[in-house]
Amino acid sequence: MKKNIVLTLAMMSALSLPMFAQTSTTPPTDPLTPAERYKDQQDRIAAGIKDGELTPSEATKLEKEEARLKQKAAQLKSQNGGKLTPAEQTRLNNIQNRLSHQINKEETNANKTTSGNGVVGTRQENQQERIAQGVKSGQLTAAEAGQLENKEAQINQEIKTDRQANGGKLTQAERQQVRQQQNQASHQIYREKHNNTRTKK
Repeated sequence: MKKNIVLTLAMMSALSLPMFAQTSTTPPTDPLTPAERYKDQQDRIAAGIKDGELTPSEATKLEKEEARLKQKAAQLKSQNGGKLTPAEQTRLNNIQNRLSHQINKEETNANKTTSGNGVVGTRQENQQERIAQGVKSGQLTAAEAGQLENKEAQINQEIKTDRQANGGKLTQAERQQVRQQQNQASHQIYREKHNNTRTKK
């Protein structure tokens, strides 16, 4: 009797193994298309801009690379009747892999965006968030975001230089000049976000 119970339990265990094996595996997912990879990487850049992991100069560099990649994909498609050959998809994927590593490297290095205190710092932070939102929503193309980030980097460098020359503070005249530059940058962000140029999702 004991022998029959043990045998029955052993058979039930053996029969249940394939069932557990089948439920524990997940079906393989299809790799992302170049367009999906582009969107994913734009979202990562937007997040890096928003949380300060990417400085404006780092974001400028990455957005220029994104713009080149987008242009290359469009060029390859136009040469091949609107589609990418498997070899072209592999080539673009390799470029996107390198860019993905570059985004990760820039986000995890020691450089961070520091907005500083007061009105100037608050404006910087606000404009970085507006750019990040525009990148994420597709209202800003990579080229537009690159230009805006370049402008932000110039303003940041000017603030840094002025502060170093004045013991860590801005004079009233310097604050006024920075405010005017930030106003111009703000208007440019608005224009770029509300023009007819969009990143296709």
